[in-house]
Amino acid sequence: MNQPYRHNQILSLIEERDFVSIEELVEHFNVTPQTIRRDLNKLAQTNLITRYHGGACLASSTQNTEYQERKQTNRQAKNNIAQQLVKFIPNNSSLFINIGTTTEAVAQALLGHQNLKVVTNNIHVASILSENESCSIIVAAGEVRNNDGGIIGESTIEFINQFQMDFGIIGISGIDDDGSLLDYDYREVRVSQSIIRNSRQVLLAADHSKFGRNAMIRLGNINEANHLFTDFDPSENIKALLASNGVKLHIT
Repeated sequence: MNQPYRHNQILSLIEERDFVSIEELVEHFNVTPQTIRRDLNKLAQTNLITRYHGGACLASSTQNTEYQERKQTNRQAKNNIAQQLVKFIPNNSSLFINIGTTTEAVAQALLGHQNLKVVTNNIHVASILSENESCSIIVAAGEVRNNDGGIIGESTIEFINQFQMDFGIIGISGIDDDGSLLDYDYREVRVSQSIIRNSRQVLLAADHSKFGRNAMIRLGNINEANHLFTDFDPSENIKALLASNGVKLHIT
C-alpha cells in the first residue's frame, strides 16, 4: 500500500471515529508504529489532522494553513500537476486563474505559452505571468487579502462576471468523498463559483492532500469540472462520480 493511499485511508478512519490511536492504525494497516508516526506527522504538517500523543483527530475546518507553509507543502506534486495541466491550454487562449499555491504553480508552467489573456484574483499569479511579455494579464478588482495575495469581495464577483473565458483553472482546499469542493473563506468561494460559471471548460487542480481534507464552506461539486488533474488515484466513490459526469481524470 503506497503512502498517499494510506494517508487517505487514515483520514477516512479519523473522520469516522473522530480520534484514532497509533495502536489502532498499526493493527488496521499491519505496519510498524514508526510508519504510522511518520504518516501522522506528515498529515499534521499539511494541516489535515491535529496530532496528539498516542493518536490524532481531524484538523480545524475553520482555518487554513499559513500561506508560506502551503507554498512549500507537496511542492513537487503541484509542479507535476501544473506541467500536465498546461498541456491542455493552447496558445492564444483566455483563462481565469483563482487563488491558491497550486494555481501559482500552473502560472509558472504557463510562462512558455504565447498570447494568453488571463483574468486572475491572485496577485502572485499576476506577478509570475508578468514575466511573459506576450501574456495579457487583467487583475480583478476587490479587497486584497494580505495573508496570501488573494483578491475577494462583491466587486471581485462583479468584475469576473464581465468575462466569458475559454478555461477556468481552479485550485481548492479540500475534496470530500461525496465530491464536494470545500474551502475556508466564503468570499473566496463566491469568486471561484463565478469563475466556474463564466468558464467554457473548468480545469480542477488538486494534489493528494486535498482529498478528505476538512473545510467548512462548500464551493460546489467535483462534477462541475471538465478535467481533474491530481497526483493520486482517488477513491472509488470519486472515480464513479467523475465517470458518471464525464469528468476526465488525469493522474501525474
